[in-house]
Amino acid sequence: MHISLSFLPRALVVASATVALLGALPMAAAQTYPAKPVRIVVGYSAGGAVDIVARTLGQSLSGSLGQPFIIENKPGAGTNIAVKHVIDAPADGYTLMLAANALAANMSLYQPAPFDAEREMVAISLVGRVPVVIAANANAPYANIGKLIEAAKAKPGSIAFASPGNGSTPHMAGELFARAAGMELQHIPYRGGSQAITDVIGGQVPLLAMNALEVSPHVKSGKLKVLAVLSPNRSAIFPDVPTIAESGFPGFEASVWYALMAPAATPRAIVTQLHAEVQKALKTPEVQQRMTAVGGEVLPGSMAMVATLISSERQRYAKLVREANIKPD
Repeated sequence: MHISLSFLPRALVVASATVALLGALPMAAAQTYPAKPVRIVVGYSAGGAVDIVARTLGQSLSGSLGQPFIIENKPGAGTNIAVKHVIDAPADGYTLMLAANALAANMSLYQPAPFDAEREMVAISLVGRVPVVIAANANAPYANIGKLIEAAKAKPGSIAFASPGNGSTPHMAGELFARAAGMELQHIPYRGGSQAITDVIGGQVPLLAMNALEVSPHVKSGKLKVLAVLSPNRSAIFPDVPTIAESGFPGFEASVWYALMAPAATPRAIVTQLHAEVQKALKTPEVQQRMTAVGGEVLPGSMAMVATLISSERQRYAKLVREANIKPD
C-alpha cells in the first residue's frame, strides 16, 4: 500500500491536535464549572449552627463563582439520610455537603455502618469549628468546672447532664470530658437542644452539654452559666469563660467542626477549584464575622487536614462508643 509522504506531516498535526484537545477537556470542564446552581446539603433543620454556616459559605461562593449555591436541608437519622443522598448523587461537583462530627461518629454509632465516609466521600475543605460548652443552671452550686468535678467524684453518677440526644456531638463531648476528668456523670438524652435547655433552665437537670451558639442567649439572660468551653481557644461569645485546657486538661478538645464534602468520584480539578474558593471565602470579613457570631472560628487549611481529622475522629468516637456502650436514639 502506497502512502504519500507529503500526507504524513498533516496527519501528525491533526493527531497531535486531537490528543491535545482530549487532554484539555478536564481542564476546560473545571474552567467552566459551575455552569449551573450548586446544592449544599445539610443534615440538620434550617436555623441551626450548621445551617447558618452553610448559608454563609454558600453566599460567599455564589458571589465568587457566579452561580447560586442553594442550601438543601435533609434532616433525619442523625444526618445519615443527607450523607447517603450526597454519596449517591452524581459526582459532578453540583451536589456537596456541609458535614459535621456526625460524619465521623455515625460509622461506629450505627451498626452496620451506614457508609464509609473515608472511601465514599472526598474532603474539599475544613470550614470552621464551634466549641461545645458545659453549662449549668444559674442556681447550680458549681461555681466552676473544678467544683463540678469535685462534687461528681464525691458521689459518682449522682450528677446528670442533658444533651440533644444519644450519639449527638454534645453527648459525645460530655462523655469524653467525663472520662478525661475521671468522673462519672449520668446522661439524659433529649430529642433536640431546645427541650434540653428548657429543662436545665427549669432545674430538672443541673448540667448541659451543648454547642456555644444555642447556649448563648440563655447565658446572656442569666438563666444559664457556662462552666467550661471545650476548645483550645476561648470563645469569642464567652471571652471570660476558661477553656478546658486552662481548667487543668491541656490538649483536650471537643468542638463541633464543619467540613465541605463531595462524592468520592468528583473530578479532582473541581475539588481543587472549590478548595481554593473556600480558602478565599474564609479570609473575608463577612464569613469570619458570621463564624464569630455563632461562637466559633474559621479553620483554613489543606484538603489533607480534613481527611486526617475525619480519620482521627472516627477512631476516637469508635473507642468511646465501644467503652460507653452508646446507642443512637
